[in-house]
Amino acid sequence: MLAYYASHSALSDPRAHARLIGGLPPDIATLCGVLQGLLIHEAWIERQGFDAAAFSGQSRATLPVSERLDQLFAIDPRPLTHARAGECRALATCRDFALMLCAALRQHGVPARVRCGFATYFAGHPYHDHWVCEYWARDRQCWVLVDAEIDEPHRKGLPIDFEPTDVPRTAFITGIEAWKRCRSGAMNPEHLGHGTTTGLFFARVNLARDLLALAKSETSPWDSWRAARDPYLQLNEAALSSCDDLAQRGEEGAVEIAQSLHRPPWQ
Repeated sequence: MLAYYASHSALSDPRAHARLIGGLPPDIATLCGVLQGLLIHEAWIERQGFDAAAFSGQSRATLPVSERLDQLFAIDPRPLTHARAGECRALATCRDFALMLCAALRQHGVPARVRCGFATYFAGHPYHDHWVCEYWARDRQCWVLVDAEIDEPHRKGLPIDFEPTDVPRTAFITGIEAWKRCRSGAMNPEHLGHGTTTGLFFARVNLARDLLALAKSETSPWDSWRAARDPYLQLNEAALSSCDDLAQRGEEGAVEIAQSLHRPPWQ
């Protein structure tokens, strides 16, 4: 599967910008620094003292990397390694940081994938909805989690006592693992979520999104979870059993599983 993750998905493919992405240094920390000079998380605009009105025409929707690069160069045509001032960066979410890093690594032939799950280092929930990148470290022969969003302001404002280029598995729990822990009783489902949406419903959402991201579908109809209403917010025995099976098949079965997840039940 390493060769599979070293090639682009439809969203990670930089297309016309392949040469520019390929020209970025392959060092993980350096790449994270470059992305932090290009993107800004929507929730951190005012916290960093920037004018939110400067981003009023931008959407928070995750863009394919090729379109994101089009946007960045339309804002500022200088090389990607030139850090933009806050108001000249592109509005982003955690998934954009993860996808951009994933694209740069894949362009260098490094196996990489986007992961959806829950982080322990944000305010709001003990386990907060989050996306990171994971790459195969050949020297260590293992997958390593990287949170490219974590810049210096994040370090000052959050309880981060680890290196964001090597996020501990205790600090970020993948959607697959979170479901297993909730069902085993090791994790309280009410402690995870996004905003007011918590519980096994959201554990199910991130289980599906994690599996789809592993199948290189980094965005999916499951991102419409805000539109779900009863009875879909409550999981019956059939839904619980189905999710248990999906989580058990896990990473190795993600590509095969993905075909059954392209339509969430509330659609």
